[in-house]
Amino acid sequence: MRRAAARVDAATPPDRDRAVDALRAFAILGVVLGHWLVTALVVDGGTLRTASPLGHMPWLAPISWAFQTLAVFFLVGGHVATRGYRSARARGTTYGQWLRSRLARLFKPVAAVLVLWTVTATALLLTGAGSATVHTLVKLALSPLWFLLVFGALTAATPLLLRLHPLWPLAVVLHVDLVRFGLGGPDWLGWVNLAAGWLVPYTLGAAWTRGELEGRRVGWLLFGGGVVTTAGLIVLAGYPASMVGVPGAQVSNLNPPTLAAVTFGLAQCGLALLLRDRLRGAMRRPLPWAGVALVNLSAMTVFLWHQTALMATTATGLALGRLPGLHTVPDGLGWVAARLAWLPVFALVLTVCWAAFRSYEQGPRRAGGRPSRVIRVHRGADRTAAKAGRRA
Repeated sequence: MRRAAARVDAATPPDRDRAVDALRAFAILGVVLGHWLVTALVVDGGTLRTASPLGHMPWLAPISWAFQTLAVFFLVGGHVATRGYRSARARGTTYGQWLRSRLARLFKPVAAVLVLWTVTATALLLTGAGSATVHTLVKLALSPLWFLLVFGALTAATPLLLRLHPLWPLAVVLHVDLVRFGLGGPDWLGWVNLAAGWLVPYTLGAAWTRGELEGRRVGWLLFGGGVVTTAGLIVLAGYPASMVGVPGAQVSNLNPPTLAAVTFGLAQCGLALLLRDRLRGAMRRPLPWAGVALVNLSAMTVFLWHQTALMATTATGLALGRLPGLHTVPDGLGWVAARLAWLPVFALVLTVCWAAFRSYEQGPRRAGGRPSRVIRVHRGADRTAAKAGRRA
């Protein structure tokens, strides 16, 4: 393992900012673990329905603070996209070529998920499964796609967002919530925040590219301001404490994003900026870097298939009866302990999905002939180095 990690380390371009990859990997894994911890499929008669331990034990809301990491992903995504677009334009690559390359990496793995779940849903209905159960499973399996649609739209708008200050979309979110919650406006107005809310961390990433987020002062300002504002919104304005959706709750902070979710995301982005130097130092060690590189090379595969891994485990376990932490109501600490014990099983099933479908995430070659990879193995250079070593 150490030798393999050393090879990955040696094959990484020396000018790559490994902290960016570490933040992306942590964001993806945070979402995966968060879903596995707060998503329950309860056997209710002859059907499966979704439930959440946060609905029965709201004092567990801090779990959502640790694992709702989408803002960090949008921060990194905005930074990487704007930096990549500038670099592509400098090489003479057209906007269309650049965009096709970016979107192909995002959406190519989606085809396999759609095909598998179309076949699965059809087979379930033909074999007598209830429509409510099939709807629950398909909705859960395809729920990650909303994220890709929003992220893809922001990626397409990158040239327009290069200079956009994050305060503008933040102001939109603020006014939408004022009208929606303060003045009794329509609920559909909240969906404006689906774009505006995620624009905030994405344009923060663009500011990172412009060099406006250097220094620890900005990180502390975002972190401290985000924490204080979010706490005020929860305590004084009545926003939900959970940063993820809870089945049956009247208001969700995430679906669509509220001002509390956005300010919480600003706190997360500030913490990410404060940790950059530490992450760069940690990623100089081959073993941690090899793990981060592996997650980055398969980020979309992991993201798209983690809910399928949970449901495959749940369906298989039904053959043994109603198992604690898998099919039971998440209403106590016993369920939490049992769910923690199931996490390695979910990870094993996800590994199987990764092995089966990772080929769909083979990065397309960028315009200009450069492979889109975290690491690059330069075989010619390796041979030259080996000959030089023999001569020495």
